Amino acid sequence: MARSSTTYKPKWKNGPTTVIRIPRNLASDVLDYAKKLDGNGLLPDQQTLFETDVGAKNLKRSKPVNVASVPLRSPFRYPGGKTWLIPYLRQWLNSLPRPDIFIEPFAGGAIGGLTVAFEDRADHVLIAEIDEHVAVVWQTILSGQAEWLARRILQYNLTLPNVKRTLARSNRKNLKLKEKAFLTILRNRVQRGGIMAPGAGLVKNGENNKGIQSRWYPQTLARRIRDIDQIRHQISFVPGDGLQLLEQWGNDSKTVFFADPPYTKSAKRLYNNWEFDHEHLFGILQRLKGPFLATYDNTPYLSDLADQFGFEKRSVKMKNTHHAQMTELLISRNLDWFDAIAE
Repeated sequence: MARSSTTYKPKWKNGPTTVIRIPRNLASDVLDYAKKLDGNGLLPDQQTLFETDVGAKNLKRSKPVNVASVPLRSPFRYPGGKTWLIPYLRQWLNSLPRPDIFIEPFAGGAIGGLTVAFEDRADHVLIAEIDEHVAVVWQTILSGQAEWLARRILQYNLTLPNVKRTLARSNRKNLKLKEKAFLTILRNRVQRGGIMAPGAGLVKNGENNKGIQSRWYPQTLARRIRDIDQIRHQISFVPGDGLQLLEQWGNDSKTVFFADPPYTKSAKRLYNNWEFDHEHLFGILQRLKGPFLATYDNTPYLSDLADQFGFEKRSVKMKNTHHAQMTELLISRNLDWFDAIAE
């Protein structure tokens, strides 16, 4: 994206304009987004707080979602992350009455819960995560220590020797919660694929041969963390087993549930807490009084499990971190909203 220094007299509410050159196929969406922001009087640093459906009008079941059209709100680079799913999540929520509570029991990078909170799609968001390393990040951000974490990231001198020394401290006893959170973010950003499971190595070549710096964007990470801090009153975090959260809220018909459990394939390589009873989860989902949407890797085992419990299922196209086109499963009681999306 190239930017011209040419500026013109103020024509929009937020001051002078600047000519920006962007790919033609993105021009319509970007202009629509800019007009929405200007019409609501939002300043540039408030943009992520504004509900946007950039790209929604181009949503088609026959094509993978362009993740560049989806706001990136999580500080994590998470294996199995669901940024690509957000336009579908919006469509699902649009088909339902506004929920009192939105629950994401396997939060990970929590892109579902963050989207709902930022876009005010439920009265409150409740997320859970059993991985203690990931959990400390959400505990830190949502407990009023986000500014410390943002400053720690901005001030860190990321070099290979520094990274090795810093990560070697992760096993020390009596580390403060916020320092553990920083170590988790650092590890997530410098290890291959954002994988934090045992055995994951550091990035070698990385993007544009930048090595460990290829996924370290301190300004961006700090901004995302500070943005979440601004809406933390809308989100509650529960460390521990998300299945218990489903059981606890299962009788509330005004609560909706978004379940993105660990993959059945490659789970041991990707996650610290990879052992999971998928059939037990399906049983809990069957008993929920409120609507649910579950996402899974597309395997015969999971497809058969959905049939066994009487759920509807659809395959949805997506691209993985290597830009290879794949499909994942959407599972729910009713997927009419998905079928209504144009091919």
